[in-house]
Amino acid sequence: MFLETLVERCAVEPDFFVRDMLSWALTRLPPEITLPRIRQELASERTQARSQALHTLSKIGDKGTWNWITRGMLRDADDEVARTAWRVAVALVPVGEEKGLGDELVLQLGRGDRDVQLSLSRALVDLGDVIEPALERAAESSDPAVAAHARATELLRQNPETGFDAALDEAKRVVALGPKRAAAAAAVPAGTEPAEPMEAAKAAEASEDAHC
Repeated sequence: MFLETLVERCAVEPDFFVRDMLSWALTRLPPEITLPRIRQELASERTQARSQALHTLSKIGDKGTWNWITRGMLRDADDEVARTAWRVAVALVPVGEEKGLGDELVLQLGRGDRDVQLSLSRALVDLGDVIEPALERAAESSDPAVAAHARATELLRQNPETGFDAALDEAKRVVALGPKRAAAAAAVPAGTEPAEPMEAAKAAEASEDAHC
Protein backbone atom coordinates (compact mmCIF):
# COMPACT_ATOMS: atom_id res chain seq x y z
CA MET A 1 0.00 0.00 0.00
CA PHE A 2 1.19 3.53 -0.76
CA LEU A 3 0.74 4.64 2.85
CA GLU A 4 3.53 2.47 4.22
CA THR A 5 5.89 3.39 1.40
CA LEU A 6 5.32 7.11 1.87
CA VAL A 7 5.74 6.97 5.63
CA GLU A 8 8.92 4.92 5.43
CA ARG A 9 10.40 7.26 2.85
CA CYS A 10 9.66 10.27 5.04
CA ALA A 11 11.96 8.84 7.68
CA VAL A 12 15.00 8.56 5.43
CA GLU A 13 14.63 11.03 2.53
CA PRO A 14 17.47 13.60 2.80
CA ASP A 15 15.92 16.30 0.58
CA PHE A 16 13.55 18.63 2.44
CA PHE A 17 11.49 19.47 -0.65
CA VAL A 18 11.01 15.79 -1.46
CA ARG A 19 9.94 15.14 2.14
CA ASP A 20 7.45 17.98 1.85
CA MET A 21 5.96 16.36 -1.24
CA LEU A 22 5.77 13.06 0.60
CA SER A 23 3.83 14.76 3.39
CA TRP A 24 1.55 16.36 0.81
CA ALA A 25 0.89 12.94 -0.71
CA LEU A 26 -0.01 11.60 2.74
CA THR A 27 -2.58 14.36 3.15
CA ARG A 28 -4.31 13.09 -0.01
CA LEU A 29 -5.01 9.72 1.63
CA PRO A 30 -8.02 9.15 3.90
CA PRO A 31 -7.17 10.51 7.37
CA GLU A 32 -8.76 7.53 9.09
CA ILE A 33 -5.94 5.34 7.77
CA THR A 34 -3.19 7.96 7.64
CA LEU A 35 -3.39 9.44 11.14
CA PRO A 36 -2.98 6.17 13.10
CA ARG A 37 0.13 5.34 11.08
CA ILE A 38 1.59 8.81 11.56
CA ARG A 39 0.95 8.54 15.29
CA GLN A 40 3.16 5.47 15.36
CA GLU A 41 5.99 7.50 13.80
CA LEU A 42 5.80 10.06 16.60
CA ALA A 43 7.34 7.44 18.89
CA SER A 44 10.05 6.40 16.41
CA GLU A 45 13.67 6.23 17.52
CA ARG A 46 14.61 8.00 14.28
CA THR A 47 14.60 11.76 14.77
CA GLN A 48 13.70 12.50 11.15
CA ALA A 49 10.74 10.15 11.37
CA ARG A 50 9.44 12.02 14.42
CA SER A 51 10.04 15.43 12.90
CA GLN A 52 8.40 14.55 9.58
CA ALA A 53 5.43 12.92 11.30
CA LEU A 54 4.87 16.16 13.21
CA HIS A 55 5.21 18.15 10.01
CA THR A 56 2.62 15.94 8.32
CA LEU A 57 0.24 16.48 11.22
CA SER A 58 0.52 20.21 10.66
CA LYS A 59 -0.37 19.69 6.99
CA ILE A 60 -3.42 17.60 7.84
CA GLY A 61 -4.48 20.12 10.49
CA ASP A 62 -6.79 17.82 12.45
CA LYS A 63 -7.39 19.57 15.80
CA GLY A 64 -8.19 16.20 17.31
CA THR A 65 -4.50 15.31 17.19
CA TRP A 66 -3.57 18.07 19.67
CA ASN A 67 -3.23 15.59 22.53
CA TRP A 68 -0.64 13.66 20.52
CA ILE A 69 1.84 16.54 20.98
CA THR A 70 3.41 15.52 24.27
CA ARG A 71 5.58 17.47 26.66
CA GLY A 72 8.43 15.17 25.68
CA MET A 73 8.12 16.25 22.05
CA LEU A 74 8.16 19.92 23.01
CA ARG A 75 11.35 19.23 24.98
CA ASP A 76 12.90 16.77 22.50
CA ALA A 77 16.70 16.77 22.65
CA ASP A 78 16.84 17.01 18.86
CA ASP A 79 16.40 20.64 17.84
CA GLU A 80 14.57 19.87 14.59
CA VAL A 81 12.03 17.66 16.33
CA ALA A 82 11.46 20.26 19.05
CA ARG A 83 11.16 23.13 16.56
CA THR A 84 8.58 21.22 14.54
CA ALA A 85 6.67 20.27 17.69
CA TRP A 86 6.53 23.93 18.79
CA ARG A 87 5.11 25.02 15.44
CA VAL A 88 2.57 22.20 15.23
CA ALA A 89 1.44 22.64 18.84
CA VAL A 90 0.72 26.31 18.26
CA ALA A 91 -1.20 25.48 15.08
CA LEU A 92 -3.34 22.82 16.76
CA VAL A 93 -3.80 24.21 20.29
CA PRO A 94 -7.48 24.34 21.29
CA VAL A 95 -9.05 27.57 22.47
CA GLY A 96 -8.36 27.97 26.19
CA GLU A 97 -5.18 25.89 26.17
CA GLU A 98 -2.89 28.65 24.87
CA LYS A 99 -1.63 29.77 28.28
CA GLY A 100 -0.64 26.27 29.34
CA LEU A 101 1.20 25.73 26.08
CA GLY A 102 2.93 29.07 26.44
CA ASP A 103 4.06 28.26 29.97
CA GLU A 104 5.59 25.05 28.64
CA LEU A 105 7.31 26.68 25.67
CA VAL A 106 8.80 29.44 27.83
CA LEU A 107 10.85 26.74 29.57
CA GLN A 108 12.82 26.36 26.34
CA LEU A 109 13.92 30.02 26.17
CA GLY A 110 17.66 30.40 25.71
CA ARG A 111 17.96 27.04 24.01
CA GLY A 112 20.08 26.43 20.92
CA ASP A 113 21.48 28.65 18.21
CA ARG A 114 19.95 31.65 16.50
CA ASP A 115 17.62 29.62 14.26
CA VAL A 116 16.30 27.54 17.14
CA GLN A 117 15.65 30.65 19.21
CA LEU A 118 13.92 32.35 16.29
CA SER A 119 11.61 29.34 15.88
CA LEU A 120 10.66 29.44 19.54
CA SER A 121 10.08 33.20 19.50
CA ARG A 122 7.79 32.86 16.48
CA ALA A 123 5.82 30.11 18.17
CA LEU A 124 5.41 32.17 21.33
CA VAL A 125 4.41 35.32 19.44
CA ASP A 126 1.79 33.32 17.53
CA LEU A 127 0.12 32.47 20.84
CA GLY A 128 -0.77 36.14 21.29
CA ASP A 129 -1.14 38.32 24.36
CA VAL A 130 -1.66 35.35 26.66
CA ILE A 131 2.10 34.80 26.67
CA GLU A 132 3.00 38.23 28.10
CA PRO A 133 3.05 37.32 31.84
CA ALA A 134 5.27 34.28 31.25
CA LEU A 135 7.69 36.35 29.17
CA GLU A 136 7.84 39.01 31.87
CA ARG A 137 8.81 36.40 34.45
CA ALA A 138 11.39 34.85 32.16
CA ALA A 139 12.89 38.28 31.44
CA GLU A 140 13.92 38.43 35.11
CA SER A 141 15.75 35.08 34.94
CA SER A 142 19.23 34.87 36.44
CA ASP A 143 20.32 33.13 33.24
CA PRO A 144 21.27 35.94 30.82
CA ALA A 145 20.54 33.80 27.76
CA VAL A 146 17.01 33.10 28.99
CA ALA A 147 16.41 36.72 30.01
CA ALA A 148 17.65 38.09 26.68
CA HIS A 149 15.61 35.61 24.65
CA ALA A 150 12.49 36.45 26.67
CA ARG A 151 12.99 40.20 26.18
CA ALA A 152 13.65 39.76 22.46
CA THR A 153 10.46 37.72 22.10
CA GLU A 154 8.46 40.39 23.91
CA LEU A 155 9.88 43.03 21.57
CA LEU A 156 8.72 40.92 18.63
CA ARG A 157 5.31 40.45 20.22
CA GLN A 158 4.89 44.20 20.62
CA ASN A 159 6.23 45.00 17.16
CA PRO A 160 6.20 42.07 14.70
CA GLU A 161 8.07 44.20 12.16
CA THR A 162 11.15 44.21 14.39
CA GLY A 163 13.87 41.94 13.06
CA PHE A 164 14.81 39.10 15.38
CA ASP A 165 18.53 39.88 15.31
CA ALA A 166 17.91 43.53 16.19
CA ALA A 167 15.50 42.54 18.96
CA LEU A 168 17.98 40.05 20.41
CA ASP A 169 20.85 42.55 20.30
CA GLU A 170 18.73 45.13 22.11
CA ALA A 171 17.60 42.54 24.65
CA LYS A 172 21.18 41.47 25.35
CA ARG A 173 22.13 45.12 25.89
CA VAL A 174 19.32 45.60 28.39
CA VAL A 175 20.26 42.42 30.24
CA ALA A 176 23.93 43.40 30.37
CA LEU A 177 23.30 46.95 31.61
CA GLY A 178 20.13 46.37 33.58
CA PRO A 179 16.81 47.95 32.56
CA LYS A 180 17.40 51.29 34.34
CA ARG A 181 20.92 51.79 33.03
CA ALA A 182 19.85 50.77 29.54
CA ALA A 183 17.02 53.31 29.67
CA ALA A 184 19.41 56.01 30.87
CA ALA A 185 21.85 55.24 28.08
CA ALA A 186 19.05 55.30 25.51
CA ALA A 187 18.00 58.74 26.79
CA VAL A 188 21.33 60.34 25.79
CA PRO A 189 20.53 62.73 22.89
CA ALA A 190 21.60 61.62 19.43
CA GLY A 191 24.88 63.18 18.37
CA THR A 192 26.15 63.56 21.93
CA GLU A 193 29.78 62.60 22.29
CA PRO A 194 30.02 59.31 24.20
CA ALA A 195 31.31 59.69 27.75
CA GLU A 196 34.34 57.83 28.98
CA PRO A 197 33.41 54.39 30.35
CA MET A 198 33.78 55.49 34.00
CA GLU A 199 31.80 58.66 33.42
CA ALA A 200 29.07 56.74 31.62
CA ALA A 201 28.84 54.26 34.47
CA LYS A 202 28.60 57.09 37.05
CA ALA A 203 25.91 58.82 35.01
CA ALA A 204 23.89 55.61 34.79
CA GLU A 205 24.26 55.02 38.53
CA ALA A 206 23.19 58.59 39.27
CA SER A 207 20.13 58.15 37.06
CA GLU A 208 19.32 54.86 38.81
CA ASP A 209 19.63 56.47 42.27
CA ALA A 210 17.38 59.33 41.21
CA HIS A 211 14.59 56.86 40.35
CA CYS A 212 14.82 54.80 43.53
